[in-house]
Amino acid sequence: MSAMTHEHPVEATPTQEEILLEDFLSLATPEGFRAELIEGEISVSPPTDGEHEHYLSKVVRQIIKNSAVEMDVSGHKGLLLTRGGRCPKNHAIPDLTFAPEDRRLFLGAPPWMPPDGVAMVVEVTSGKPVQDRIAKRHCYARGGIPLYLLIDREESKATVFSAPEGEEYTASHLAPFGKPLPLPAPFDFELDTAPFL
Repeated sequence: MSAMTHEHPVEATPTQEEILLEDFLSLATPEGFRAELIEGEISVSPPTDGEHEHYLSKVVRQIIKNSAVEMDVSGHKGLLLTRGGRCPKNHAIPDLTFAPEDRRLFLGAPPWMPPDGVAMVVEVTSGKPVQDRIAKRHCYARGGIPLYLLIDREESKATVFSAPEGEEYTASHLAPFGKPLPLPAPFDFELDTAPFL
């Protein structure tokens, strides 16, 4: 009689990145708060102040009125940025996300959608301005988002980043508040930053 051996499959130990992603996706944030996973760090932000929303309102109004292409806009849309980089599982929530209206990108989209078809994301600095200036810029570039508009309240300037390559945008145009900021195609108009003063 021969001895029978029972081999049990060895379960793979989850990586630190997999554990972090699982913890992030299971977070229960308080109402009005938003959680993001950026560069391997979980960030939870409280609801924004009225000034922050004022800036966003001014951007939306101008884009709807002046853009060369009709745009759909989503406020606080979850983007799953999975292309390459050191942390390929970034989950970012821009303040605004714009896509050409004819793409119907947001209709039926899951809570975390890929950025394919997004024309521009917008961030207005708040509690963590360095994250908006650096980490999120890298995430959006790696995700292939063509344009990133950063309204920097602390530095009183607006910058549009374009031509993403790898984890960086290779072109940018800056305007101090009060000066016009040209937005490239598909928008093709000058954003008036005077209302930010």
